[in-house]
Amino acid sequence: MTPGASMAPAGQRVSETVSPQDSGARLDVWLQGRLPSLSRTRIKALVASGHVLVGGVRVKAAHRLRAGELVEAEVPPAPPEELAPEPIALAVVYEDEHVLVIDKPAGMVTHPGAGRSTGTLAAAALAHAPGMAGVGGPRRPGIVHRLDKGTSGLVVLAKTQIAYDRLTAALAARRVTRRYVCLVRGNLRPASGVIDKPIARDARSRVRMAVARAGTGKRAVTHFRVLERLREATLVECRLETGRTHQIRVHLASLGHPILGDDTYGGRTRDGLPSGLASMEGVALHAIGLSFIHPVSGIALEFSSPPPPRIGMLLSHLR
Repeated sequence: MTPGASMAPAGQRVSETVSPQDSGARLDVWLQGRLPSLSRTRIKALVASGHVLVGGVRVKAAHRLRAGELVEAEVPPAPPEELAPEPIALAVVYEDEHVLVIDKPAGMVTHPGAGRSTGTLAAAALAHAPGMAGVGGPRRPGIVHRLDKGTSGLVVLAKTQIAYDRLTAALAARRVTRRYVCLVRGNLRPASGVIDKPIARDARSRVRMAVARAGTGKRAVTHFRVLERLREATLVECRLETGRTHQIRVHLASLGHPILGDDTYGGRTRDGLPSGLASMEGVALHAIGLSFIHPVSGIALEFSSPPPPRIGMLLSHLR
């Protein structure tokens, strides 16, 4: 370490010039030697989120340092262990002592993560049912599965630890049925089928997922069937066999039929729509059905949620 460089506990900044003997070192490895209290994973997250600059610009964690480069790192405080409840109105579809089924609106994040720490479904559910604090984890209380921010529809949460353990096990064993309806660009053919393509994080973007090369990524399986063929679009029902991040969006885009409103995977999917519909919040994807065996009573539960007005208006226009 050069003279005057300092170690940096959370909440402080560190600045250091790379010495000749450290030239060629990976940025994340170099930083870990100077911030031993942080894990390699946390350091990589700091780099990816722009809290580390080399020569005043953002670089990747694998960046090879050169002598004389100035490395500046800001180490923000770690998030609190416990999630703060937020009294946000929820559309409760079903509730008992052990489970809570919510119809989530588009625009609401399921749990805190990169870029969103407040206004989440988890925080709202915690205010609604304070007893679920700590169930499944302090930052994601009760969260059994998630819906993307831009996706609306049914999601089940666990209010007790026994419900959480059994629901997550049922999900892993594919005993939870999740049905979605979506509008995709173009005329999807065939009328039904199975998309079995592995998914991994896109090497070019941390916010995107992508179909992975054979033998890599995680297996992802989506069943689909066409419900209605419309002008320049198709109404499709999808059923998840697995539950990977952005699975339906990535799989349908890989067929050349991205979901309308999906700017991440679909490009210009809003072209040709009236201005009011082109500014539709979220993507044209809605979790329309959810069924599972109650984790304590053993009773079969089945719930449905009709597409919200944002998708209904789009359907009316396309028809």
